[in-house]
Amino acid sequence: MRRKASLILLALAVFFAALSPLLRWYAFPRLAKVPAGQYQDMVLEAKDATLLDYGTMKAEKVDRITVVQTLKGNVEASERIERTAGRDVVVWDGLSYVQGPDGEMVSKFPERYIFDAHTQEPVHATGESVDGTPVRREGLEFKWPFLTEKRDYEYFDAQARITAPIHYKGTEDFRGVEVYYFEQTIPWTKVPFPKIMPVEGITPESVAETGTTRWYTTVRKFWVEPVTGAPVYGEEIHREELRGGTLLGGRDKVTAFAGHVKMREDYIRSTVDLVESQRVAVLLMTSYLPWGFLVLGVGLLSLSLYLEARGRRPGGPAPAQDREPEPVGA
Repeated sequence: MRRKASLILLALAVFFAALSPLLRWYAFPRLAKVPAGQYQDMVLEAKDATLLDYGTMKAEKVDRITVVQTLKGNVEASERIERTAGRDVVVWDGLSYVQGPDGEMVSKFPERYIFDAHTQEPVHATGESVDGTPVRREGLEFKWPFLTEKRDYEYFDAQARITAPIHYKGTEDFRGVEVYYFEQTIPWTKVPFPKIMPVEGITPESVAETGTTRWYTTVRKFWVEPVTGAPVYGEEIHREELRGGTLLGGRDKVTAFAGHVKMREDYIRSTVDLVESQRVAVLLMTSYLPWGFLVLGVGLLSLSLYLEARGRRPGGPAPAQDREPEPVGA
């Protein structure tokens, strides 16, 4: 009986010991994915900002500028791309909508981002675009990979249409969550005018005819939860200028927008809560269950060996049998 029990325990020990690496290295890459139909929105604000009045072509101080960012998963497009890409793909249709203190539109900036559902690496396919213009992204955008490392990454800047390093600056505590802080600086760069201008009748083509150009610089900051790769907070010190041409009335340049853009407080709280719940699910596949199964396997193996050793231990002398005494002859 003991030998049978020890064999069952040995089989279970082998099963759980084998399940540990399978869960971490086989199941995790196939199960930890960004959902194809995910929808998320975020509101950011720049208080005491500077904004160009296109009516007077003068920069003015305003109390607040609001940026509404939405990311909507396009399931139909992702399924179409997956048929030729041979891997799980997510297609995000993004929109950055900027409005002034009066609620009027300042800019409207759409883009389509196509990426691998697990690694977050860009997937190049028809439809990849920024403001309606086809692009070929390199590097990350919006989200870091699962199990983010303490190193620099390449990050795509949609305004400038370029990829530049975003540097790991250290580990911090943000609202009770351990995060990695990353920072990227885009120097002054000439960028296209948005296709949708804030003033009716003005188009990028009409502005280009005046010889005026648009320039942009930003310092981009992200606080990223490393297990999920999701930013829990972000800021941008953003500046735009119009330079040269007849549109400025002889001036060399004028500020089109300048402000320190930050996530609104209510969205910070909801983002932290969401990331903390997702963090537990990822840790189950990468740490808790693999290590737990490994410890369980070792424990079952030890118990199996113990029972086997007891079964093989030699027993004591057999008890004497009761018998009748034999008669003694003369």
